[in-house]
Amino acid sequence: MTLTAESLATTDTHCPYCALQCGITLDPSPGAEAREPVLLSGRDFETNRGALCRKGYSAGNLLNHPERISTPLRRRSDGGFDPVSWEKALDEIAQQAAKIRRQHGADAVAVFGAGGLTNEKAYQLGKFARLALGTSRIDYNGRFCMSSAAAAGNRAFGLDRGLPFPLADLDNASMILMLGSNVAETMPPFVRHLSNARDCGGLVVVDPRRSLTAELCAEGSGWHLQPTPGTDLELLLGLAHVLLSENLIDEPYLSTRTLGLASLRASVNPWWPERVATITGVPASEIRRTARALAAAAAEAKTGGGPVYILTGRGVEQHANGTDTTTAAINIALLLGLPGTLGGGFGTITGQGNGQGGREHGQKSDQLPGYRKITDPAHRAHVAKVWGINPETIPGPGIPATELLHTLGTADGAKMLLVHGSNPALSSPDASQVIAGLRRLDFLVVCDFFLSETAAEADLVLPVLQWAEEEGTMTNLEGRVLHRRAALHPPAGARGELWILTELAKRLDSPGSFSADAREVFEELRLASAGGLADYSGIDWDDLDQGAAIYWPCPSSQRLTHTPGKRSGTPRLFLDGFAHPDSRARLIPLYPGTRRPALHAPGKLALVTGRLLEHYQSGTQTRRVTELNAAAPEARLEIHPGTARAHGISDGQRVAVRNERGEVVARATLSTAVRLDTVFLPFHFAGEQNANLLTDSIVDPISAMPEFKNASVSLHPLGDES
Repeated sequence: MTLTAESLATTDTHCPYCALQCGITLDPSPGAEAREPVLLSGRDFETNRGALCRKGYSAGNLLNHPERISTPLRRRSDGGFDPVSWEKALDEIAQQAAKIRRQHGADAVAVFGAGGLTNEKAYQLGKFARLALGTSRIDYNGRFCMSSAAAAGNRAFGLDRGLPFPLADLDNASMILMLGSNVAETMPPFVRHLSNARDCGGLVVVDPRRSLTAELCAEGSGWHLQPTPGTDLELLLGLAHVLLSENLIDEPYLSTRTLGLASLRASVNPWWPERVATITGVPASEIRRTARALAAAAAEAKTGGGPVYILTGRGVEQHANGTDTTTAAINIALLLGLPGTLGGGFGTITGQGNGQGGREHGQKSDQLPGYRKITDPAHRAHVAKVWGINPETIPGPGIPATELLHTLGTADGAKMLLVHGSNPALSSPDASQVIAGLRRLDFLVVCDFFLSETAAEADLVLPVLQWAEEEGTMTNLEGRVLHRRAALHPPAGARGELWILTELAKRLDSPGSFSADAREVFEELRLASAGGLADYSGIDWDDLDQGAAIYWPCPSSQRLTHTPGKRSGTPRLFLDGFAHPDSRARLIPLYPGTRRPALHAPGKLALVTGRLLEHYQSGTQTRRVTELNAAAPEARLEIHPGTARAHGISDGQRVAVRNERGEVVARATLSTAVRLDTVFLPFHFAGEQNANLLTDSIVDPISAMPEFKNASVSLHPLGDES
């Protein structure tokens, strides 16, 4: 494969992995035999300040990887693949889509996107699905990531932005309560922003596992609360009970900036700390200690002390009650008078590289660009005008990701699926059912640069560009819009997804216009988002190119600045009011429903899944980096020594982890970091090591987030043979 960098200048851009979007610099590598086509180094940028994790440092390895796909591949009857021309590949996709639409209707063709796509690709993918295919069946893997946090933010604040303040605001925090997030492994440069809270003894981490992030609380830096898996909601209700019963709340703030205090007070009355302790396993004294410390720190923040923040991550969100659990955390922040002030706030830690922008611009089943609702006539009319079509042309809402994937190939499900930037065969809950659905399809198209587990099931695989070969914009975890710059010429056979969608739209005689040029698509995105909650209309491509720090919403009336250290747009949300019509936030009363069968029935343990320092998402990229794969080559089952002893399991032994959905085989690692009633598996591995063979497809009724973090399993020791 030939990648040429010599003709391109040194390029400032951003890391391809998580939502920190760390600043990096790419320099052309000297010599034709260079191991990597670029030299990659950390750049002084606010989120990372020159630091990178090992994933970021090694990202250049993938650009000229020998397993990279460089020509369209067509499946043979024996299951192998043959190269095929772009012309034939695109013609066949259009012909299959047209045939399936004629036979089964437009919704028989579905699209699955990703939170790693640029804003322009996410925008054009949603437009393509609704205009060129005429389908409502589009959703994306962000449904598995940020949907509960988004639903909670929308109902409490009227708007969802992961961090409604710049990440650098954490630098001066006196106290941070972090629930269900392991940033020390998932985004290590984030840890630098926790230093002051640790110095103040105010970092509090809630996690059923003593993760690397929880270990940051040691030696007087804070404390770790280790609840029974699946009981985060009750723990938060217990904290709220203490704040209210001991009158530790900010009453002036609550009376002027919120609604619903009386209802909230009634809903938390039954959750006194001693009762909560029997459910969560967290001692009542620790519940009181945490609530009182938060209240004291919040009071000091209002008189010149360091700000106080409450942050949530996937560990508390990926549950069937994830929206309510995140809402409970927001309720506490509101009781303390934090959101919409300079004294702190609430935020959720976005995971995927463009997890924020990816959910704003139309690849979600119920949304149009700019966070517009697909069911709102005025919103439909605005977008239709930009697209140059009749609003009636736009389909109604589709179905969320889990339902879309689990009904593939059924009477009511899609018969054809186009996948962009995602690997649902590995990353979806109850993955064996998703794989079965992929195999039931009449036609599967996957756009990727490696033969992922999903691509391996495809009828056609289309080779696309990697991050260093394309122009576009990304929106990081704090709502800052960034320019991703091209630093390399791509392999001759690879194509950008904007080009692919444009070519397919032509073949399908789509209404509207499509462009292969990222800047042109961005200009249209600006118009489509204008006046919406996520308004990008005032963001100028050239300003981004010059490094302007611009945060949405940024309406066209905004004046922008390029001055280093100065921010444009809306870096801090809600200072003048929340996004509800009356400008008040909502305190939401919560009533935990009937508990599901105990995770810890005789012979059963709770399975917690999560990430490793070395790998990212489904591992399609990082498992192909030699150094990363050598450091973590397989899934390891983390198990408490006492639990291992009770099951006859020794360190390093192969163990079958089973439930009614499937079986995973992994080697045991004995560790006191997990509870006696819990085991931990990473979700980056394939085949018999795929943790999602065990996870449940039950979803949150509000957000449709699957319950990744609440599976019950049994352990069965195996022989030590490889």
